[in-house]
Order: sequence, then C-alpha cells, then structure tokens
Amino acid sequence: MESKRQQKVASLLQQELAAVFQRDLPHLFPGLPPGISLVRVSPDLGVARVYLSLLLARDVEAQQTLVEDNVKVIRQALAKRVGKQLRIVPDLQFFIDDSAAYAAHMDKVFGDLHIPPAPAEDDAADSDDTKPQRPKLFADEDE
Repeated sequence: MESKRQQKVASLLQQELAAVFQRDLPHLFPGLPPGISLVRVSPDLGVARVYLSLLLARDVEAQQTLVEDNVKVIRQALAKRVGKQLRIVPDLQFFIDDSAAYAAHMDKVFGDLHIPPAPAEDDAADSDDTKPQRPKLFADEDE
C-alpha cells in the first residue's frame, strides 16, 4: 500500500508530466501526445513508473520507442517544473497501459455472447392446490 507521500508525489508527477508532454515538448510527439493514465512511485521516491495511454496513437510501438529515446529530455523538462517541490526528480520508467483496450475487447466478447432466455414456467405449477414436487433421493423411495 502506498503512503500518503507516495500518492502526493505520484499525483504531482502525473499532472506535471501531462503538462510537459502537451506544453513543453509538443515537438517530440507528432500528432497527439501520449496520455498518462497512472504513475506509481517507489517508497524511496527514487523511481516513478509511468503508464502511458496510447489509444489514439497510430503506431503504438513507434510512440513508445520515441518516449523511451527521449527519457532524459523529458526528465529535464520535468525537473524544471517540480524542482522547487521535490528534492530529487525520480528516474522515469515508461510502460504502455492497455487496460482501456482490454476493457473494449472484453465488452465485445460479452456483447457477442448468446444467452438463451430462461424457460417459462407452467401456469399449472403456480396454482395453489398442487404441492411442489420433492426430489427423489433414492430409486426405491415412494411418495
């Protein structure tokens, strides 16, 4: 479980990394910059795992290699933004978050299922004068 400090730093990094991608380094990302779905910070605040959402990207692998090739530039731009709030800017590790694509896939799978309707019960079984049948447990059991 993350401590309050880890949660606060993760939230700060998520906001500031989004600003770095959109405002400071838009020239690195042709088209739309990657979205940040989640940031997890290690207990010593030295490493930040950043999960990128690349739903609207045309080529996910190219976008990922572009981000990984420019980690140093991204970290420097982040340091300019959070330098007064954090003593040490954590090392950034980028991962692709495919949970939205997985959710869409599962939604399609559930949508394609054919579940037959439940069989209708007889109206005669619902009348008050008939007793419900007790299941027979043994073959030689009499009623």
